[in-house]
Amino acid sequence: MNVGIIGSGTMGSGIAQVAATAGCKVNLYDTNQAALDKAKSSLNKILLRLIEKGRIDESEKSRIQGNISYVNNLKELSDSDLTIEAIVEELDIKKKVFSELETYVSNDCIIASNTSSLSIASIASSLQKPERCIGIHFFNPAPLMKLVEVIPAIQTSQEILHKSIDTISDWKKVVAVAKDTPGFIVNRVARPFYGEALRIYEEGLADFATIDWSMKTLGGFKMGPFELMDFIGNDVNYTVTESVFKAFYYDPRYKPAFTQMRFAEAGYLGRKSGKGYYDYDESGKPINSNSVTSSGVEKSLSETIFNRVLVMLINEAADALHLNIASAEDLDSAMTKGVNYPKGLLAWADEKGMEWCVSAMDELYNEYHEDRYRCSPLLRKMNKENKTFF
Repeated sequence: MNVGIIGSGTMGSGIAQVAATAGCKVNLYDTNQAALDKAKSSLNKILLRLIEKGRIDESEKSRIQGNISYVNNLKELSDSDLTIEAIVEELDIKKKVFSELETYVSNDCIIASNTSSLSIASIASSLQKPERCIGIHFFNPAPLMKLVEVIPAIQTSQEILHKSIDTISDWKKVVAVAKDTPGFIVNRVARPFYGEALRIYEEGLADFATIDWSMKTLGGFKMGPFELMDFIGNDVNYTVTESVFKAFYYDPRYKPAFTQMRFAEAGYLGRKSGKGYYDYDESGKPINSNSVTSSGVEKSLSETIFNRVLVMLINEAADALHLNIASAEDLDSAMTKGVNYPKGLLAWADEKGMEWCVSAMDELYNEYHEDRYRCSPLLRKMNKENKTFF
């Protein structure tokens, strides 16, 4: 298979590596020659590290590198069977690139976007053959993260959907099929992990380190919400939150936090700027972010923090299932393999019990009387009928 990748940044380069490793011939396109040179150099370093770890040998390194060509003319993608765009998250720019690309590729070429939150239907509308357009959303770093969300637009043909699923599966990735709605699965369901943590902080219930400690120690999350926001970048995370909020017609469940906006405005972006919710040294390692210990946190407070964030996550996952965003299996797979959650949220709901989920949500609603804390109708129904998700 011939694959064209548009954009040679971290994500585009990562997808190119995945496709080349799977045996595809890849043309990695970028208008910026310096960016292409950097991508080529970065891949060489990555493959050398894999050799050092004993995961590949020199011949495999040569094979992967030999499968990738670096091009600065969009016409070089003309023989592609599949193209995946991984450029800036601006709809008009993506549409313009897709319109031009379509004039070069064959009628059978699949044209895909790696967008994390934009409408696939809107992107597809820029094409003469919108039925060939689909969302294929990788997670960073693409070579390591197992999950890929595949998002058909309302225009996408069943043939293109099945071809895309088969291709990504052949690349040794786990596919989760999602409806074309804001945030798809992961960026929708994960919003409370950040949003509720920020709300807890803004209410003065706990500081950043205490909230992170509670989620890691009681919940088994590899990173706390503030550590993760610093890792992602407060500017990036805030922008996604804002776009999801607007896309859902300002549903209060997705309301951004002033704290994160102020940190982004101040340039406190996290690891990449040396300062975020925590401070970082020149190598990006946190300074004193893990100073909280069990002796410094009241058990009842840490349980309150964990339970509040968890039930909001469960509620969001249940509502996504209620609205047919994805299957229960794909929803849980997306969260464990896309963002490394310790458990699938629907499986977690089964473990905690539907009665606990409904009661916890109702307690929050009764305290705040905000639509943000409305309980998913599906949780209520399943509690009433004494059912579980799995």
